[in-house]
Amino acid sequence: MKRHKTKGLIALAFSAVLLAACATTPTLYAPQTGPRGAGYSEYRLEAGRYRVTFQGNPGAPVNQVSDYALLRSAELALRDGYDWFRVADRVTQQTGSGGGSSLSIGGGSGSYGRRSGVGLGVGTSFNLGPGPAVSSSMEVVFGKGKPPSGADVYDARAIVRTVGQGRAAV
Repeated sequence: MKRHKTKGLIALAFSAVLLAACATTPTLYAPQTGPRGAGYSEYRLEAGRYRVTFQGNPGAPVNQVSDYALLRSAELALRDGYDWFRVADRVTQQTGSGGGSSLSIGGGSGSYGRRSGVGLGVGTSFNLGPGPAVSSSMEVVFGKGKPPSGADVYDARAIVRTVGQGRAAV
């Protein structure tokens, strides 16, 4: 009976570890509160030019992190009296392990007195963690009036409307 209870407790503990490994903290749009915390930060390079960074929690989708960096850029542009912004430089980085599975094969031999034996084992491992943490950093240049054409030019009001309202659904 005691052995049965021990096996049950081991199975329960293993299940709890699996669930904890799969849990992720949602990435919310907010200022970054610590050097490794999730959120946005900005650095003013000169008038009308900023370096904007958004750090996501582990497992946050790359698109969400990039959209939040764009949203912060749009908010800064509007706050400073500009209509649009251009992304002059963009860097997306991942920290931590994305994981994956691995397969290992091992063998051994031994003897005890007149007896000897050979063993062969096969094992697998799976990374059940939330995945890597993603950060998006961009240098943005603000402008007024009609925006120039270009793939990296954004209307600040449109970004706030689409990304800003879209994050409420996340």
